[in-house]
Amino acid sequence: MYIGRVSGTVVATIKNELFEGRKLLVVDRLALPAGTGDGLEMGEPTSKYDIAVDMVQAGVGDLVLVLDEGNSARQIVDREPNGAIRAVIVGIVDEVDFGGSADA
Repeated sequence: MYIGRVSGTVVATIKNELFEGRKLLVVDRLALPAGTGDGLEMGEPTSKYDIAVDMVQAGVGDLVLVLDEGNSARQIVDREPNGAIRAVIVGIVDEVDFGGSADA
């Protein structure tokens, strides 16, 4: 699970039936607090991203909570044990607090 920011949408006219009627969003992973060794400031996008199924009506620019483990993701969309889903957006984040320094 990680916190990310929605940076775009994915539009596909031809897709697996599992994705019919589901919004797909590009989510950039965000850097964690200092000391993680990545050299980025807290909240900056890293070089990693996911294309995630939106379960909470998120949009571009939203700070989101992403579940990026395939088995759990498939359970959320009720496609366990089979399905081509790896990541789902499960929450829109209002605030993140790292021991007194809140960021949004």
